[in-house]
Amino acid sequence: MLWSTLFIPTLREVPAEAEVISHQLLLRAGYIRQLSAGIYNYLLLARRSLLKIEQIVREEMNAIGGQEMLLAALHPAELWQESGRWQVMGDNMFRLKDRFGRDLCLGMTHEEIVTSIARGELRSYKQLPQIWYQIQTKFRDEPRPKSGLLRVRQFIMKDSYTFDLDAKGLDIAYDKHHAAYCKIFDRCGLEYIDVEAHSGAMGGSESHEFMIASDAGEDFVVRCQNCGYRANLEKAVSRASEPLAADLDGNFEPEQFHTPDQKTIADLAQFTNLPETSQMKSLAMVVDKKPVLIMMRGDHQLSETKLAAVLHATELRPAHPQEIVEWFGASAGSLGPVGVNNMRVLADDALKGRRNLITGANRDDYHLRNVTPGEDFRPEYFDLRQAASGDACPNCGSPLEIVKAIEIGHIFKLGYKYAESMGLRVLGEDGKEITPIMGSYGIGIERILTCAIELYHDPDGMALPASIAPFSVVITPVNYREPLQREAADLLYAECTRAGIDALLDDRDERPGVKFKDADLIGIPYRVTIGKKLNEGKVEFGERRTRASEEVLLHGALAHLQKRLGLPVT
Repeated sequence: MLWSTLFIPTLREVPAEAEVISHQLLLRAGYIRQLSAGIYNYLLLARRSLLKIEQIVREEMNAIGGQEMLLAALHPAELWQESGRWQVMGDNMFRLKDRFGRDLCLGMTHEEIVTSIARGELRSYKQLPQIWYQIQTKFRDEPRPKSGLLRVRQFIMKDSYTFDLDAKGLDIAYDKHHAAYCKIFDRCGLEYIDVEAHSGAMGGSESHEFMIASDAGEDFVVRCQNCGYRANLEKAVSRASEPLAADLDGNFEPEQFHTPDQKTIADLAQFTNLPETSQMKSLAMVVDKKPVLIMMRGDHQLSETKLAAVLHATELRPAHPQEIVEWFGASAGSLGPVGVNNMRVLADDALKGRRNLITGANRDDYHLRNVTPGEDFRPEYFDLRQAASGDACPNCGSPLEIVKAIEIGHIFKLGYKYAESMGLRVLGEDGKEITPIMGSYGIGIERILTCAIELYHDPDGMALPASIAPFSVVITPVNYREPLQREAADLLYAECTRAGIDALLDDRDERPGVKFKDADLIGIPYRVTIGKKLNEGKVEFGERRTRASEEVLLHGALAHLQKRLGLPVT
């Protein structure tokens, strides 16, 4: 393509609304333009990159037996009501009514849709297994769109779904997808990690996320550099650090003491001159409309994801102030488990074996000392806390670290959640009905591009991997009006075109500096500069990411480029 004929609206200044690097560069390089909050138009360069990403995804999905479909984006409410997710999705789902008053939604994901197809068409075990996938626009009514393409309301996703006869078949499908995802991200040039994850509203027994470590991320990954343990912060388990002070030994009765205006754990630690690890934190929660008291070590944070998983909850929230007073007879900051018998009391595993701790007395401005879990109150113990940096690895005991990350893919073992709720059955070999077991697997197409920019950029712009860059090479004559340079540029461009290499010829009547800056900004991986050395039959071959350059003969430039791109030399 000729640059002079293309719409590439580059910007010299960083847009004020763009905070993360990828958002800044996508705007400055003319890849995207915002239409509304969380809604973007993809211009030429973005579209070319996204199409390359989609093709890589398509090839790897086809390689594992995937069958590509294109499913409806507009869904009748009845299907989501059958699965029970019409309410679970809450305000994140775009909902609307048609002219007849029937409820509809824009698809966030397509589990319900593929299950409805399967129950209408799959009749026998002989038709299984199945792998169906699509590359489709999805919609999410994101309350706070931000960070460019990282948190949006409209996005492109590759989602696939598997149907198998049993758990062994699902394991095979899951492993196939895991391997395919690794190949996809490798081919896209990404440095990624896969981590144990929580399935959330998708349901299911097991899931993994594929993550890119980045300060632009809003997820957190817990990892051990020694043994390789990795998990999403919501899912991670760890061995808690030791308390900062030993527990008081002995069998003492709980003793009430006055703690005026001491509402927080930090306040109480300073007031009692005992560390936060010697305090117990009381959290009043409402889980599926029932009150639950959660007890944590004072310095630990509750993982609501783990709590929801333990209680198989679909809805949970902190109790409101008036509810707390009604149930406990005291305000938040003075709550404790002793004498509580009107709700379930759960405690984190880190409180097992602890003695003579401090907790609220369920009386405003009073606390209890010498409270021993298991004696003065009898909780149900579970792993309820978020892992923290410096905790010990559950496998090898080495210190854990927590890094920010961006999710680019997620795979789920859905199990029977959708098949059972929506009545999917097939006849088994013995003539009896069998409920197929399902899996679900997603990849964010735009996030691959965004993460590549976050990983590979410098002050001058992006430096995209060749496999997903909008063009593989930019041919830059210093002065296209000069006959010899024009002839050489046109010749090399024609050779690239015949060889199937997507080349961009910068034929603009611009100063060399402008051309170089624009090429650096938009992230084309290789540049062939045609300038003063042409009299010697030479051109300059440069690599965007490393800034390395070398002189090559004009008639050998194509072969040199093919080698760098990993293509057969013609």
